[in-house]
Amino acid sequence: MTLAVGAPPAPPAPPEPTTRWRPHPLDLVAVFLAVAGAVCALSGLLPRADTTATLHRVLPLLLFLGTVIVLAELTAVAGVFDVLASRLARAARGSWAALFLLCGGLATLTTLVLNLDTTAVLLTPVLIALARSLRVPAGPLAVTTVWLANTASLLLPVSNLTNLLAADRVGLAPLAYAERMALPQLAAVALTMALLWFAWWRRDRPAGGRFLPPAPHVPPDPVLHRTALAGCLLFVAGILAGVEIALASTVALALVLLGFVVRSRSTLRPGLVPLRLLLFVTGLFLVVQTLGRHGLDDLVAGLLGADGGAAGALRAGGTGALLANAVNNLPAYLAGESVLRTGDGTRLLALLIGTNIGPLAAPWASLATLLWFERCRAAGVAVPVTRFVVTSVLLAVTGTLAAVGALLVS
Repeated sequence: MTLAVGAPPAPPAPPEPTTRWRPHPLDLVAVFLAVAGAVCALSGLLPRADTTATLHRVLPLLLFLGTVIVLAELTAVAGVFDVLASRLARAARGSWAALFLLCGGLATLTTLVLNLDTTAVLLTPVLIALARSLRVPAGPLAVTTVWLANTASLLLPVSNLTNLLAADRVGLAPLAYAERMALPQLAAVALTMALLWFAWWRRDRPAGGRFLPPAPHVPPDPVLHRTALAGCLLFVAGILAGVEIALASTVALALVLLGFVVRSRSTLRPGLVPLRLLLFVTGLFLVVQTLGRHGLDDLVAGLLGADGGAAGALRAGGTGALLANAVNNLPAYLAGESVLRTGDGTRLLALLIGTNIGPLAAPWASLATLLWFERCRAAGVAVPVTRFVVTSVLLAVTGTLAAVGALLVS
């Protein structure tokens, strides 16, 4: 192209807008807790022996958390969740009720075997995208993930960090722990599904209770898809075989990492490591241990009381739920655990139930719920706040009561 003689010069292109990096609020919380924990340990507020014991306990948990979350992230990148969601929608054959059962089953399964944060962080955007592709309301599918991320996290030690702590405290191997928690888990999931249907899915069902099934989802790299799926199955098999959970998750991740090194090396980046979560957990352990030595243990002991039997178990479950919604489920469990006797397994597991099922009434009550809100906001899904809080409180109260009652029966 030529310019005419004497033509004014073209105006300069506007400068490219610069985006300033801003830390996420959860990043700030994690760094604050890590620094506070370090201050507690180095200043002597937490004695050296207690600091050493706490770190000795938390390090295997950090290894498990880090490996299982990277495994879940790579599994999502490989399209495993997208393929499963697409197949569920097609298996429902256009039936809204069948889709409800299948989505609930998928959220329960991912929570049980891959940790509740996997359901909240990775399955939530998949189901939201599925809802949009089906042209149905996204609210019911989104609430399904956060509710079942919390209430379906009782059965296996791997399902929740608090389960790992409780199983270690009462001295139960994974299968023995699962046997003890099977009936409470069944009660919690059954009640969750009933409330999901009547409070969310039935109210928002499409006309005639039907939808148009989607086309099959084809993963971008079938080899990576099969490798990631094999890694997840290997992890589950290791857990069922009684392999130590950190070892099982590490071996499964090694297999999936090998697949990505060969097929998609650019996907592997430092950001996959959940540094925020690891700092959060480490700092929280140290801070709660310190607060326990300076008055928190006495306060929690007063809330738990000294009653045994059914009344003591119900009180422990209620205390766990109350503390979880006041602060967060992890410090709530740690504070309660520190004042219960090692042999008081029933009340300890009741406390666990309260801290697992109870964290639904407040957004900050569990990390999974916080992350779920973040994913919904990023996807542009506005879940009705009043409806969500009212129904979540109802589930937290009735779910805790039902699961503790089932624990007493079992």
